[in-house]
Amino acid sequence: MKKIVVFGATGNVGSYMVKYMKEYFSGSDFEVIASGRRETNFFEKLEIPYFSVDITKPEDFSKLPTENVFAVVHLAAIIPAYMVGYKPEQYLQANIIGTWNVLEYCRKIRADRILFSLHVNGNLPLKSDLPKKFSYTDDHAVYVISKNACIEFIEHYHQKYGLKNFIFRFPSIYSYSPNRYYFPNGVKTLRPFYLFIDKAMKGEPIELWGDPNYSTDMCHVYDCSQIFCKAIESNLSGGLYNVGTGIPITLKEKIEAIIKIFSPSENSSQIIYRPEKSNSGGFLMDVTKTRADLGYEPVYDIEKLLLDYKEEMKINRFAELRLN
Repeated sequence: MKKIVVFGATGNVGSYMVKYMKEYFSGSDFEVIASGRRETNFFEKLEIPYFSVDITKPEDFSKLPTENVFAVVHLAAIIPAYMVGYKPEQYLQANIIGTWNVLEYCRKIRADRILFSLHVNGNLPLKSDLPKKFSYTDDHAVYVISKNACIEFIEHYHQKYGLKNFIFRFPSIYSYSPNRYYFPNGVKTLRPFYLFIDKAMKGEPIELWGDPNYSTDMCHVYDCSQIFCKAIESNLSGGLYNVGTGIPITLKEKIEAIIKIFSPSENSSQIIYRPEKSNSGGFLMDVTKTRADLGYEPVYDIEKLLLDYKEEMKINRFAELRLN
């Protein structure tokens, strides 16, 4: 069996991705191996082998398989959205040193390829070949610098050791989590998406700030996971790819869909338009290259995405990975 080792398997994206990969590769000659920093027996329920590995500690990698590892999926990282306060040194340790250790693991066990993710900012269609451009002064600066350094190291291992490298640019990836807060500028804040859902469930009015036609790309975690699976199957030697749907969803369409899926029919929420308020934070991803090279086709439109949220809210399958 060819093994797929997923680092960051206990995270919001990673946990859903290992579940998706387990199902996607069922009956094939691939086996999914999960790895994360925490100690947990959660993955036993999914019949997925799990190893607790802190990627900043080279000695921890001795726990992992050393034979027949075909692909390494590297999702483990410190990101601004989950950093309480501002501790930029964590980006250096987890992202740069951690990635170096992951690459050394790939080299030693002769993995065929590595799949790596990074988050992007911007509200224009982001092309796959877009050059690096970021602010050197905001709270994301050290994070972005650390991720750019990782990409350079990955390219080094590609050219020197022949390690195939697939780099994926992430917008916001949508997956339900009982942990509904994030930390913009280090401050704990309820995610607006969950605020809208809460209000819709109660039949309360929902304010729409700014331009109702302002659009974003809303990529479900399983569409993201599909892209990674396609890259594992690919005969290409790697590349830089956008993750997304390529389908812009306006603020008005988003809130209308939330009301349709979550609001009680007898007490449906109403939209209150507040054009004088500012709104930002959207991403439009050009996935032309992703579709052409990897054979990717998005499955989750806004309503299917929200129906999945509704179901996951009921079963709360990853609660023990989020709340303790």
